[in-house]
Amino acid sequence: MTRESKLITVVGATGTQEVTRNVNSDASKALASKGVDMVAADWNDESTLVKAFEGSYAIYAVTDYWAGFMTQSVEDLIEVEATQGINIAKAASQTSSLEHFVWSTMPDNVKISSGKHSVPHFEGKLKVDEFIKQDKDLLSKTTFLWVGYYGTNIVLPMIVPNLLKTCGKYVQLLPISDDTPITTVGDPKVNTGIYALAIFNQPQLTIGRIVLAQSETKTTREIINLWSQISGKPADYVQVSLDHYDSLWPKWGREIGLMLQFWETAREKSWTGDEHVLTKEDLNISGLIEMKDIFSSLDWS
Repeated sequence: MTRESKLITVVGATGTQEVTRNVNSDASKALASKGVDMVAADWNDESTLVKAFEGSYAIYAVTDYWAGFMTQSVEDLIEVEATQGINIAKAASQTSSLEHFVWSTMPDNVKISSGKHSVPHFEGKLKVDEFIKQDKDLLSKTTFLWVGYYGTNIVLPMIVPNLLKTCGKYVQLLPISDDTPITTVGDPKVNTGIYALAIFNQPQLTIGRIVLAQSETKTTREIINLWSQISGKPADYVQVSLDHYDSLWPKWGREIGLMLQFWETAREKSWTGDEHVLTKEDLNISGLIEMKDIFSSLDWS
């Protein structure tokens, strides 16, 4: 497609046009300096989204569950994300020029785990999925994008290996077994864009389908071993209970822990749907930034 003549509007990511709540933020100014047309919209106000989407050939949409994480209840966060996502979908549905809608969502964890697991930051997105699926016109233009675990999460307080001085090792504590497979997108800032471009460039393949954005799958033990190898620091892995994990990192521990425990239970079924999920091989994607690249780029001194 000729990108010069087709407007791609991006909600919550980097693209030809960026929809943001604050066009004067440092991040917005940085994008504007690169030639991105910044447009203000309120995700809670459908009418502002309709205006922001005017003339769009394609829309890439992602919501932000984490914005009020430390001040709002999990139940409220789910409802806010669902409401905002549905507002985006409604506005997209009213965009007469729209030919391709990419919605960033997650697998149906409850269905996959036969009701054993429910991950809060999946739940609001799934409500938006349901809305899109009942809007037949919008559905006929939609690609559902599943973005894997962020490889950059290694720096988060509840993920990063911490030095246990009495044994001289860096220890990673997680509430899952060390053979749990983790499917990662690698570097989300780079790789998500690579997948989005491939999706938009292959509408005949991707519209009406699910795409899994991932660079690789490694077990928790393989990840800590990779970190140890690259950082040059001795490391080990220790499984703790979800309650202990949550007590160390209140609220964050339970939220992240529930996601990890879903993956431990579902394993190779964690990223599956009712149909074939398109992968990097299907989209002929290469050049992704993997975990080894992320770990190597960080200063572990």
